[in-house]
Amino acid sequence: MAEHTTILKRVTGSISQRPVLAGTEKKRPWAAYENLILHVHPRKVPLEALRFTRTWGLGGMCVVLFLLLAMSGMLLLFVYEPFPEKAYRSVMTIQNQVMFGQLVRNIHYWSANFLIVIAFLHLLRVYFTGAFHAVRQFNWVIGIILFTGILFSNFTGYLLPWDQLAYWAVTISTGMAEYIPLAGSSIQAMLQGGDETGSATLLMFFTLHATVLPASLLLLMFYHFWRVRKAGGVAIPTASEAGELEKPPMAATLPNLVLREGVVALILIAVIMTVSVIFDAPLGEMANPGLSPNPAKAPWYFMGIQELLLHFHPVFAVFLIPITFFLLVIMVPYLRYDVARSGTWFFSKAGKKAGIAATITAVILVPSAIILNEVIIDFPGWFPTLPPVISDGLFPTGLMVCAIVTFCWVIKKRTASVNNETAQALFTLILVSFVLLTITGVWFRGEGMGLAWPFGH
Repeated sequence: MAEHTTILKRVTGSISQRPVLAGTEKKRPWAAYENLILHVHPRKVPLEALRFTRTWGLGGMCVVLFLLLAMSGMLLLFVYEPFPEKAYRSVMTIQNQVMFGQLVRNIHYWSANFLIVIAFLHLLRVYFTGAFHAVRQFNWVIGIILFTGILFSNFTGYLLPWDQLAYWAVTISTGMAEYIPLAGSSIQAMLQGGDETGSATLLMFFTLHATVLPASLLLLMFYHFWRVRKAGGVAIPTASEAGELEKPPMAATLPNLVLREGVVALILIAVIMTVSVIFDAPLGEMANPGLSPNPAKAPWYFMGIQELLLHFHPVFAVFLIPITFFLLVIMVPYLRYDVARSGTWFFSKAGKKAGIAATITAVILVPSAIILNEVIIDFPGWFPTLPPVISDGLFPTGLMVCAIVTFCWVIKKRTASVNNETAQALFTLILVSFVLLTITGVWFRGEGMGLAWPFGH
């Protein structure tokens, strides 16, 4: 009898660890929350979609970080005062006099930075698995708008401590808008709330950061996830592509998917708490409009554009190049592809090879171009009679376009890639190039924005 009991325990234990197939569910203790959960999830998902490597849980992580930001931000609002003469002192009060104030500020700061990185990785996951075709096309556009909103939410919050780092970072960033053709000065004045970064800027940034942007992001997030639900959940390879049965086995969302999401959420919260305990959010001296630090840098997520300013004419660096890339990213789902395949990483083996080649090309060319431009190339000096928009704008931009076209031609010839693979390789080339520009600006620019080793003296 004891032997039979042991066998039964083993069998039931192994069954409890398996996904619950559709139609086999018993009475659920979570039934009270089912309607709420199923507003953003399909009732059943393919077993293949439960694999962690299918999504890495990145979309759910973004939601968790947004909630952490909302909760910690509400706590900070009890003490923070959005006026230049009081903002810095209120942050000092939070850190030094409020119980757990430093921890709450750290959680808010690190959650905001993690959100940018994880939302960016989520976009990459969607792109490199082709999860933007057919019914998911417009949801890609919503995702891009959400990511843009996350950047602006971080940017508006960056100024609120009103220290030297924040003040001059925002001043540098808003100053870039001046180079936008025709409307640059008006856009800069609108961003600053006047002619310079001051009390009007702080109050406007605070209002946007604490009310308008969070509400907009929340509404867009619900719509974004609702469209994922309407599309049938996570994109996986179709039956004809994967060689599977016509109807793949399904599992109930509750508890299979929700349980996995809960585990990922707890791990992420633990990471955020650990980082927040070990590393404090930065806070320098109180903002001094009359004393600029050297170097004065934009926030890290805008450093790629600031780095471009050192190599291209401002009109190209601030407007033409970024807006062209942004429009291309928006148009990604609507470009012509040979096959609209979803759920397969890098489309094919040839796509993986093309992506690796693009990464290696960017890693070699971008640092080389930066160093050459720093020590050898000097188009304005070589052609002093030409307008700067030509010598410092058209010439380097023309070289960049020629390099991109040559790369696409070589990739297409060497790998016999189709449009999908060539487009992914081009996207990878531009993406890695921008990441390298950001890294250079953040860690390899010293006094006077000259090249320097990181952490050097």
